[in-house]
Amino acid sequence: MKRFLEAKGLLVLLFALLLLLAACGSADESGGNDEDASDDTEQTEDGNDTENQDSNDQAAEKLVIGFSQVGAESEWRTANTKSIQDAIKDAGHELKFSDAQQKQENQIKAIRSFITQKVDAIVFSPVVETGFETVLQEAKDAGIPVFLVDRAVDVDDDSLWATFLGSDFVEEGRKAGNWLVEEMADKEGPINIVELQGTVGSAPAIDRKEGFEEIIGEEDKFEIIKSQTGDFTRAKGKEVMEAFLKSDGDNIDVLYAHNDDMAIGAIQAIEEYGLKPAEDITIIGVDAVKGAFEAMADGKMNVTIECNPLFGPQLVDLIEQHFAGEELDKRIAVEESMYTMDQAEKLLPTREY
Repeated sequence: MKRFLEAKGLLVLLFALLLLLAACGSADESGGNDEDASDDTEQTEDGNDTENQDSNDQAAEKLVIGFSQVGAESEWRTANTKSIQDAIKDAGHELKFSDAQQKQENQIKAIRSFITQKVDAIVFSPVVETGFETVLQEAKDAGIPVFLVDRAVDVDDDSLWATFLGSDFVEEGRKAGNWLVEEMADKEGPINIVELQGTVGSAPAIDRKEGFEEIIGEEDKFEIIKSQTGDFTRAKGKEVMEAFLKSDGDNIDVLYAHNDDMAIGAIQAIEEYGLKPAEDITIIGVDAVKGAFEAMADGKMNVTIECNPLFGPQLVDLIEQHFAGEELDKRIAVEESMYTMDQAEKLLPTREY
């Protein structure tokens, strides 16, 4: 009986030992599974990080760019719009375009729409210089860089835009003034000038007037007897020139137009009045559009100061440089020249706008 009890106790002990070993085995297997799961998680996270990085790289390569243009008031503006649109698309970026039709309220509305759509960058040519502080601050608060083209804005905080790419309008006015002073060097005064200004409050209108007056103001024989806006259009240029001729037709020696389209409209008015443009009245324009070269080749316009609109590729390069982390100058000028009547016929076939 004693041996039976001892044998029974031994069996119980062995059975307990087997249960303990089985439990330890289960724990080891469970621990191994936890480690495998951890490895799987790390691999998944690593994979997601790679995918996110690829996505970020792709986003950096393809940008959504909102472009608000002043309008389509001239040959120059049409060429400028096409240059920027083509350059953005050719670089593989997405374009969202808005034509402000020369109204500031339309432009502000378009910029706010771009902000709502969360574009990557905003490009715009301001209709006028002032009144953009609030919407530019909204773009900055949204983290969207703004690139000014062709025209600047008059605001105190220059951190509201990334850079300005465009012409030196004051220098264009100076070029026009210097050409006139040299052309009229042998003529006695008074030399009476009528001026067709651009859109009231716009940067080119303000600056081209300033630069021109700076130069001619050095000689007493030059006098601006009439100055009125032609709003940068041929139709308005013709209309205003008709009024100038009606009041001072026999006293006008020079027409200074802030763009070629107004000058071309004025040429029509001068011919209808019975005078010969570029002979009876010296004609100075700005932009160097193809229409100006045609007028000069026909002997109806004396000179045009270049304002190059074909800077779309340069603009896209600047936008991409900004997103690559490069620091940009606040103002970047476009290289330009000046063309006279005797050059027109030869150069006309080469003009792209």
